[in-house]
Amino acid sequence: MSKKANYSYIGISFIILLFGIIFVPRIIERINSGDISRTDESRSEGLVVNGKKAVKGKSDLEYLIIDGQRKKVPEFSFTDQDGKTITNKDYLGQVYVVDFFFTTCPTICPRMSKNLALIQDVFKDNSEFGIASFSINPENDTPEVLKTYAADYGVTSANWHLLTGAKEAIYKLSNIGFNIFVNIENFEHSGDFALVDKEGYLRSRKDGFGNPKIFYKGVISEQEKVDEDGNEQEITALKQDIAKLLNE
Repeated sequence: MSKKANYSYIGISFIILLFGIIFVPRIIERINSGDISRTDESRSEGLVVNGKKAVKGKSDLEYLIIDGQRKKVPEFSFTDQDGKTITNKDYLGQVYVVDFFFTTCPTICPRMSKNLALIQDVFKDNSEFGIASFSINPENDTPEVLKTYAADYGVTSANWHLLTGAKEAIYKLSNIGFNIFVNIENFEHSGDFALVDKEGYLRSRKDGFGNPKIFYKGVISEQEKVDEDGNEQEITALKQDIAKLLNE
């Protein structure tokens, strides 16, 4: 090989070495500062434009619209298992799940409460998550009775309130405030859970027709997967949607 060829290879090698010394550190610095997106970060955290990640905002969960207005939880005031007065204002700033139950219910209520206890444990370290369980038999379900029930079902969160109060007010809150069916005559009620965002609005994911589902089935557990009628469990979906609202 001629000396001229050797000089050419030496020159090329020198240019490559110089590029590595000068430009590679600058590229690494720009990546670390966010000016240039890492491919794996872009896929996992969303589109990066001009060095900035997409701004955190509203989730894809729907609002319940009644008479052209977003449905908001009405004002309420009841007494919890510790004898404290709890109002809707105490839940502002929290994402919370709502159910209607009674302590002597022999059928669906124990299953609902067990599912809520599991959800409670998932978000146990998040002070912005809560649960509101309203008794539809307040004549029996005194704060003392609710306290015992809470212990039996593993209620440990300071934000899980089992609530009792005026019977008519509770039924009105159920049927009109949350649109959850309760029959005042025979304690018949649904096993549905409602989901409320930090501003007090009812939220849910869409159904197969693009409309808000409004409620989540609270009776079927994740372990059961489906009930005897073939209805699928919705506890997994509820946990996912709680997380979405907590991140809004």
